[in-house]
Amino acid sequence: MNPSSTFLATDGDGYERTMGRWSRRLAQPFLDFADLGGARRVLDVGCGTGHLAGAVAARCPGAQVQAVDLSPAYVEAARACYAGSGVQFEVGDACALPHPDHSFDAVLSLLVLHFVPDTRAALAHMGRVARPGAVVAAAVWDARGGFVANRMFFDTAAALDPKAAERRARNYTRPMTRPGELVAAWRAAGFVDVEETSLQIRMEFATFADYWAPYTGQEGPAAEYVGGLGAAQRAQLEAAVSAAYLDGEADGPRSYAALAWAVKGIAA
Repeated sequence: MNPSSTFLATDGDGYERTMGRWSRRLAQPFLDFADLGGARRVLDVGCGTGHLAGAVAARCPGAQVQAVDLSPAYVEAARACYAGSGVQFEVGDACALPHPDHSFDAVLSLLVLHFVPDTRAALAHMGRVARPGAVVAAAVWDARGGFVANRMFFDTAAALDPKAAERRARNYTRPMTRPGELVAAWRAAGFVDVEETSLQIRMEFATFADYWAPYTGQEGPAAEYVGGLGAAQRAQLEAAVSAAYLDGEADGPRSYAALAWAVKGIAA
């Protein structure tokens, strides 16, 4: 695992099932909040499979949109998904952005900073590549208080396994995920006119199998935990999580609220 990220990232299709489909949905209210105005050069830091960058390109025709992600697999998937969009996707580290100083009118990051161990370095680079007056904005899940689908998994796992309880504690104390942390970090980084808000989407699943599929893959901390279980433990966990998903009704669609903290500021 790269020291610049604690997120296990191996497969673009797996990321789509785990998080990409939700970043596609969250990108829209996030961009409403960020308010790019007439930005002509935009950078997406930690682009995953490319949905935020693609949404920027659709909203800002003619803008030069660049996007970086630490995972070559995700960059490859983003290039395939947004071929012809004009977005330039490349492998890059949020803590060592490969761009000149003062290059962009807007610098954005969606669902990334809570997996960056050295957020101070990432923010320093985001500020470095932003021109004076540029908007710098980010959003992360309200992991402890507003991420219902994920909490259902980890709360159930923690009731069965002390090791899962330890992992849950790490997951819900990640940097930037608690009230006020993004604002404090933005002000400490020297951004001005800092604003914070909460964004909400719904996560819809067609069946329990749809909900459970990401946990049987390799992307992210929950799948990493499940992958380390023996067959009996895994079957026990799946049965318990299934009972939580079904919640007294037949298998079928479920819809869960998902909240994200968002912040924006202006590069001085």
